[in-house]
Amino acid sequence: MPDKYIVTLTPEERSELMQLTRRGTLSARKMKRAQILMLADKGHKDDTITQMLNAGISTVHRTRQKFVEGGVEFALNERPRPGGQKKLDSKAEALLIATACSDPPTGCCRWTMQLLAERLVELNVVESLSDETVRRTLGKKQLKPWLKEQWCFSTVGADFVWRMENVLDLYAQPYHPEEPVVCFDERPCQLIGETRVPRPPKPGRPQRYDHEYERKGTCNIFGFFQPLKSWRHLKVTEHRKSEDFGVCMQYLVDGLFPDAQQVHVVLDNLNTHTPAALYKTFKPDEALRILSRIQFHYTPKHGSWLNMVEFEFSALSRQCLNRRIPDIEKLRHEVTAWEQRRNRDKTTVNWLFTVDDARTKLSRLYPQTTLS
Repeated sequence: MPDKYIVTLTPEERSELMQLTRRGTLSARKMKRAQILMLADKGHKDDTITQMLNAGISTVHRTRQKFVEGGVEFALNERPRPGGQKKLDSKAEALLIATACSDPPTGCCRWTMQLLAERLVELNVVESLSDETVRRTLGKKQLKPWLKEQWCFSTVGADFVWRMENVLDLYAQPYHPEEPVVCFDERPCQLIGETRVPRPPKPGRPQRYDHEYERKGTCNIFGFFQPLKSWRHLKVTEHRKSEDFGVCMQYLVDGLFPDAQQVHVVLDNLNTHTPAALYKTFKPDEALRILSRIQFHYTPKHGSWLNMVEFEFSALSRQCLNRRIPDIEKLRHEVTAWEQRRNRDKTTVNWLFTVDDARTKLSRLYPQTTLS
């Protein structure tokens, strides 16, 4: 039976189709339609084209028909399809977004897609609404009401700036053996024991340990870090009371830097990090003697990033403490080995942020002054 729609390409159309198929940038559908037109132009029947291109007979027939009715462009491209009617108009979308940004209903910790859809139905905005429509609408605005981020809202002002510049200026000073700069802080550590003996790794199988564990209590790690000498020291204690802080300061001036005239200590604003802690620990004469050889430099509140010992604690957590350690003696042994290796390798922090950088990059934090 002869084909009803005869394809006869002009030389220009034939050349255009050849170039399109050679570029390799056409979609699979357009490529197949172009090949159908070229084969039909050569006189091949629909059955033959179907077998050569592994295409459906209806596809070959429709491509011929579209070419005869509208030309090459019409045959290659899809007919415009009317989209479905939008479920939410601009006002309804605005209401949905405002609702998602408001407090959730009583008894719920957050808005869900289903709760938002039900709320719009309750408000007679729409008769019905699916969760998926709500999700797509919020997705266009990159709004995710089910997500929450913990953030630190610091109070920034003259006190923040003064403490920040005081620490940054201290870091910019050259090394002076009689006035060493030591960054100090502490971190809690949980002691955890195994309930079953872990199995060592084997080729093709990682190490295995049981999901159950036994809590063995908690302890504390004090950290001393002298960046200009690439030196650190960690002291493991059972707790972190004011007396422990006082003992650390005594150890700092008498045990670690006995020949220093004054030790500059960078630390945060923890309630135990005060000169009063030494008077709670020692007799007044001893407390005053220790404090006369120490000058405290407090980082701003919520500005612990200015304390370089935080980098050491971060490395310690990732390299040494990221496992189960059952008792304080084992912890002391592991922490000491980590400390010795870091000191031997002369690992330090190359601090580059200066006062001038702060005044340029953090200018928004500085209060407006009335006098020059």
